[in-house]
Amino acid sequence: MTNDALVRVVDDDPAVRDSLKWMLELAGMQVQVYGSADEFLSEDQFDHPGCLVLDVRLPGKTGVELLEEIESKGCHLPVIIITGHADVPTAVRAFRGGALDFIEKPFDDQHLLERIRHANQLDSQKRTQRDQQDRIANKIARLTPREKEVMQLVVAGHPNKRIATDLSISPKTVEAHRAHVMTKMEADSLAKLVQMSENMK
Repeated sequence: MTNDALVRVVDDDPAVRDSLKWMLELAGMQVQVYGSADEFLSEDQFDHPGCLVLDVRLPGKTGVELLEEIESKGCHLPVIIITGHADVPTAVRAFRGGALDFIEKPFDDQHLLERIRHANQLDSQKRTQRDQQDRIANKIARLTPREKEVMQLVVAGHPNKRIATDLSISPKTVEAHRAHVMTKMEADSLAKLVQMSENMK
């Protein structure tokens, strides 16, 4: 849920950190501030929902280097880059590293709030999607190799007779495997099974 979201702010300027913390808390958001990339890496719980507001120029690792590092660790937090020293190469590198937004200082408070709300909502949606994919993957793992083959052909729209021919088994065996697939996948219709398959792409 977005109301559980935590906004992390990483900026080496105490005045900026305090200003953003005050503004975001006034807007009803949970906020945690950090003065450096290393402080963030050592203290933050990446699995907590929310987003990251990240300055480019930081002591030690730069903001873009931090962005690239957390991406390499499999952290999927939406990242909003803020900077008073914007240039095209940095912006390009930030977006290639997975940044959601690149906002120049001084920024409009309302615009930043809107982008943070969007980032939190996006994080919530992606977490829900990943949870759904994990549940579907667990169901697929319960299928036998043959049932997986049948499922792939079923969701591709192939009729039982063609599946039987392709797999060199009888149509009745296809029907049995198909029934097992529907039961194990907890799908009450072919449309539901197709939807599950699409969600895994």
